[in-house]
This record gives sequence, C-alpha cells and structure tokens, in this order.
Amino acid sequence: MKDIELEAVRAQGRTVQTIFIGGGTPSLFSGGEIGEIIECVKSWMSLAHDAEITMEANPGTVEYGDLGGYLEAGVNRLSIGAQSFDAESLDRLGRIHGPQEIVDAFSGAVDAGFDNINIDIMFALPGQTLAMAMNDVAAAIALGPQHISYYQLTLERNTVFYSKPPADIPDDDLAWSIQLAGQGALQQAGFVHYEVSAFGLPGRECRHNLNYWQFGDYLAVGAGAHGKLSDADGSISRYQKPAHPRTYIEQGAKAKFDDQMRQLAADDIAFEYMLNILRLPQGFPESAFTERTGLDIDLVAGTLALAQNDGLLHFDKQQVWRPTKLGMQFLDDVQARFLPSSRPDPGINALKSAPDSASFLSGRTI
Repeated sequence: MKDIELEAVRAQGRTVQTIFIGGGTPSLFSGGEIGEIIECVKSWMSLAHDAEITMEANPGTVEYGDLGGYLEAGVNRLSIGAQSFDAESLDRLGRIHGPQEIVDAFSGAVDAGFDNINIDIMFALPGQTLAMAMNDVAAAIALGPQHISYYQLTLERNTVFYSKPPADIPDDDLAWSIQLAGQGALQQAGFVHYEVSAFGLPGRECRHNLNYWQFGDYLAVGAGAHGKLSDADGSISRYQKPAHPRTYIEQGAKAKFDDQMRQLAADDIAFEYMLNILRLPQGFPESAFTERTGLDIDLVAGTLALAQNDGLLHFDKQQVWRPTKLGMQFLDDVQARFLPSSRPDPGINALKSAPDSASFLSGRTI
C-alpha cells in the first residue's frame, strides 16, 4: 500500500484502466485483504468505473468458499492457473493441485458470481503426446471459461527444468503439431485468437494484457514488478522494483525505491514496439506507431518493406500492418528483424510519410 502511494505520483493525473494482481500467489490473501489493496488504489489514483481487475488464483491455494470475497472486493476477472488436467503432468511440473481441484476452483468461481474467467494451459510438457495435449484443451473448453491462455512450456533460468531439462520434452516437430491442433480446437470452439498465446470469446479479450501488447503505460507495484511510462516530452522509460522480497520490504519501509529508471533510446523504443505489437494478429495502423512511440514510421520503413517482400507482413489499403500466416509461424524471426543491429538503412523506404507526431500521448491512460 505504501508502494501504491509512491506510484501515484507517476500516474500524473491519468486514469487507471486495469489492475492485474498476479505474478505470485495472490489467492493466499483473503478477500478482505485484496479489498484493502484495491481501495488503496482508489484513494491515491483515479480508477475507471469500468476498470478490469484481474486476480490470479492457483487451484491448490484458493479457498473455494471465499471466492465471493474477491468479487466483493472489486475483482471482476479471475485467472486460474490450471496448466494441465493430467495428474502426472501436474506432478512433474511441481504443482500442488490435481485435476479435480481445477474443476472445483472453476465451479466455485462461477458459483461466487464470476462471469469473466481465464484458464491457463501449457503444452509441450515432459512426456506429453498430441492426444494428451488435446485432452487438456478439451477439458479447459468443457469448463466454459471466457478466456484461455495457451502457451508452450519454456525452461526459465534458476529452475530445476532449466538446469536439468527432462529428456522427454516434445521435440520441435511434435510441439508444433500440438500448438496447431490446440489453436484449431480453440478457434473451432468459438475463441478468437487475438494474441500469440491468448484466446478469448468475442469481447472477452484481456484488456490489461492488450495494453502491454499495444505498448501502453503501466505502473510497477510489488517485488520484481516492471513499469513503463511515457512522459509529456516524448521520452519513454522503464523501471523495476527490487526483485528480492526482503530488499523490497526494506526499501519500501524507508519510502525509497531504487528503481533505476532507464530512458529508452529511439532504436530500443522502435524494437520494443514491434516486439509487442506483432504478437497481435490484427497488427497495427501506421499511425499507431507514431502515436505510441513518438517516432516517425520511416525509422522502421525499410524493415517493414523487406518483411513484406518476404511474405512475413501484409500491408492493406487501410494502412494496417499485420503478420501473415507465415509471419505468425516465425514470429521470433520477424521481431528480431527490428533489432537496431538488424534493421536496414532508413533510406530503404517503401512507405508513405508518417503522420505528424503531435498526437503522441493523446488520450493516453495507464
């Protein structure tokens, strides 16, 4: 709560549109405690009346009878970390819940009154076959959530899997087959594939995550939290709170966070914009690049043109750039083209001039 008070200065009078309580196990807090946090935001910042407020809930920690308390506190979107409906897979992932706890958590959330629920599913798990992966997707769809996050297992640093990778992790070909089959099943069930790993029923896209992908601003509250801010002078900066909980607590008690605000160079801004926005299959209008970055589209015009020539990006009559089917399949490679060291000379320009950058920050919210 002290951190929220300090962050209010960064909000600069702008309206908070979304809150995402996660990155750990917030369901260890009671509904009353979550309510205190949300009320603290309201007391120090302007919170939109229709703000999307998401809370992550792990099936192994949530008390199903208390889910109504989160709704009363103001949480209106729940994200349940299922990961898999296979008991052995969950055990190998180190999860403390089983398949039945997922079903119970979801049912409890619906009974409590939640009507906007996300289910997290991972694929390409150790020992996973195509049939096993499709069973997970089918089980998630059968619950009736409004949103499903469907993403591949990654071996994160400082984890057991990273130091000792399991020998039976699906190879690239099998992982690709699983991904395509899962995406197809989700779309067949009526989910819109609006971001690389996100599927939502129409109108149920995660607004908070869309703000990330569209290069919006966000505040950092909590140990290890990251923030991004655009200033009125056109500069864009990133910052991070101390990752170690003890350091975070000690600095917070002194009301002094060494957040190491870092202003981004123009080349870095252009790359980060493309790194995020190209995750959205609907792409972006040319004008949005300038509105969000304060930069002229000519800075990336050569790279866009070359990617178009290679069949990775498409430019339509509405002046919207979007990844092609091939581009989505090789998205990492497309994004890497926008690294400063990879971009061609700005003189390679197949685009029209960008709109005036005076609209930068116009109507921007956090």
